[in-house]
Amino acid sequence: MIKHHPDDNLLVEFSAGTLAFAQSIAVSSHLHFCHHCRRRAERLNSIGANLMNDCDAVAVSDDLLDQVFSKLDQPIKTEAAAPTGHSKMPKVIDKLLAQQGQPRWQFLTPSLDMARLQTGQKEFEVALHRIKAGGSVAEHDHRGTEITLVLDGSFSDETGIYHEGDFLLREAGQVHRPLASRDAPCICLSVVAAPVRMTGKFTRLLNPFLSFRPQ
Repeated sequence: MIKHHPDDNLLVEFSAGTLAFAQSIAVSSHLHFCHHCRRRAERLNSIGANLMNDCDAVAVSDDLLDQVFSKLDQPIKTEAAAPTGHSKMPKVIDKLLAQQGQPRWQFLTPSLDMARLQTGQKEFEVALHRIKAGGSVAEHDHRGTEITLVLDGSFSDETGIYHEGDFLLREAGQVHRPLASRDAPCICLSVVAAPVRMTGKFTRLLNPFLSFRPQ
């Protein structure tokens, strides 16, 4: 059962189309799992549609309708989604992988691998993180906001246990140490505005080498 969801402010921005693209990827992925938030988003969309109906009409060019129909008549190029090994992966993630190919997993620690996703924006780094079964991530805090969405498996930290579909927003200064369940690896989507900062006695020596690569 999903217990952690985007707050109302994020959903309002998502429905209005004003949320940053990288963060919209995380919200859209959460909606893939969460029927409760899908209903919330649908209600917000309905409110937005009613507000649009109350707006004053704006003049457009005489050939605008013809331009729209001409684009609709153009063939749509489709690509088969790159297999991820998880058929329940959100469509937005599969679409990104279809554009860039299989995830390119990079070794970070004996327990953690990362695969960056190419999103074409500069404010956030978007990546998949894979924690091996029973493995832990070094204790760290955040220099900026971080959204984490559990895509498969589960992990726990000092504040709780998180399962598939759970959506977590952490602010700068919040320290935690994720630990995957012992029965299966955990795959998460992360959207970060700045590199994390290791806080352990020895791992903090890695901080100068931690990179931040929005794409």
